Amino acid sequence: MRWFETRGPVNPEDNYVVARTEELTDFVDRLKKGRYIVLFAPRQTGKTTLFRNALDVLDSQENGYFPIQLNFEPYVDTSLSTFYEYLCNDLRTNIESVYEKLGSKPSDDMTRFLNNTEIVDHPSMGRYFKQLERLLERQRFVMIIDEFDAIPPDALRGFLHTLRSIYLTGRERCPYSVGIVGVKNITQLNYDRSISPFNIQDEFNLNNFTLQQVEELLSQYTNEVGQPFDRQVIGSIHKQTAGQPVLVNRFAQILTEEMDIPKNEPITMDHFSIAHINLLQERNTNISHLVTNIRKNRNFERLLMKIASNDEGVEFSFDNELVSELATYGVIGEGADGMCEIVNPIYQYRIMRAFKPLVNGLEQDYLPEDTHDGFRDYVTPEGDIRMEALLDNFRDFIARAGFKILQVPETPQEYVGQHLLFAYLSQFVQIVGGVMYLEVQTGRGRMDILILHNNRKYIVETKLWSGENRYQRGKAQLAAYVKSEKAVKGYYVVFNHRKTAEDRVENETLEGFKIRSYVIPVIQELPSSVLT
Repeated sequence: MRWFETRGPVNPEDNYVVARTEELTDFVDRLKKGRYIVLFAPRQTGKTTLFRNALDVLDSQENGYFPIQLNFEPYVDTSLSTFYEYLCNDLRTNIESVYEKLGSKPSDDMTRFLNNTEIVDHPSMGRYFKQLERLLERQRFVMIIDEFDAIPPDALRGFLHTLRSIYLTGRERCPYSVGIVGVKNITQLNYDRSISPFNIQDEFNLNNFTLQQVEELLSQYTNEVGQPFDRQVIGSIHKQTAGQPVLVNRFAQILTEEMDIPKNEPITMDHFSIAHINLLQERNTNISHLVTNIRKNRNFERLLMKIASNDEGVEFSFDNELVSELATYGVIGEGADGMCEIVNPIYQYRIMRAFKPLVNGLEQDYLPEDTHDGFRDYVTPEGDIRMEALLDNFRDFIARAGFKILQVPETPQEYVGQHLLFAYLSQFVQIVGGVMYLEVQTGRGRMDILILHNNRKYIVETKLWSGENRYQRGKAQLAAYVKSEKAVKGYYVVFNHRKTAEDRVENETLEGFKIRSYVIPVIQELPSSVLT
């Protein structure tokens, strides 16, 4: 039986695989047309699987092509001379491997060329490929370079200029087609901006799985095993992962291999909720790598919170180093309007948790003095959350804490309210045995916290105050979202950092759904007695 793979390239003989037929056909077609293609995407999005499949197509279905695969990862941190030495050796090894795979031997001239020709710099690389073109005798040399961003910085300029010169010589050239595959794009690699644009490149976009592709993947398991997924589960997996391939496969892995669900039972939303908790809490390579990189720079936190909380948004530009890095990690992308969007709710949740102080110093102030049973006071005997009372108390907690919220360690003051709401509800959910996760609606400007408890769903939307009109529009957006989630009521928490802010609580019915709104003033300054 096959399995869902999360550790690297997938093999259809062993793994459930999204065929990506359209993307593969497009990629191969560009290679056959002699394009110099660049494919840059975050790690574990299926790049390696795609180009390996493309090389297999050229090997098995197309005559007249001589495809090889290089990997620049071993070249990282090498000197310029060592880079070209390794490149020459790898070209020889891979060319010999192609002949061996084809069951033939290179000519004597080819053997002498491979054994005696050296590459020591970019001019000699150009001459190398010119000689190789003659020896291949009408076969079109196709070269795919994986992990291209490991190229030594000193080699980047000369290497790309040589490829550009080769490309401009005409259609009968060597390499005939090139695929440059990596995480960072040319702009990001060009740290000193000394290279003119690699303007011959043909950019290839490899997107996350669509909902239909997630269905395709999971249906392979169902067809083999006979165990179906509820349609809502499939939609929820896609929604929470945004189709990120390794997270989709990890969800499926937990559900089909680790939860011991009887194979004669369907996989339901109850199962999904358990798997979701595991994925939000566990340490896996993909998320650990993400969190490690994010923690390197606390400015990421401010930028992500601005994207999620401010209607104005942030312009998407690789010239902005923070935007560029977060795009490389697969956390943000460019929306249709050219603004940054947070594309993955699971990543957003893990990042929020990573930046949340382990202790914020205000935990003892969460509950009023007349509390009888802590957070359990906010759950009815029937098991329903007393959400209004819970959020009323949060509003009162902010007022009780006063200026002390500005002293929460390592937290941007403009987003301290949202961090405290996240921490407050996280502690509540942990104590009462619920589930909490995030939804990033439309990519920016609003962030929804979803709580599941006792088979009921509670939705809390949070954002920053940006004017009366946007505040009112936010209510309508929340009502539409409550409807889509088949919930009953929505809660709208808006933090106002303006000095003239006034506390506000409103109850309304919009589109037939109840909306309770809070505008919570956030104190602006520490009192002088504290400052001194």
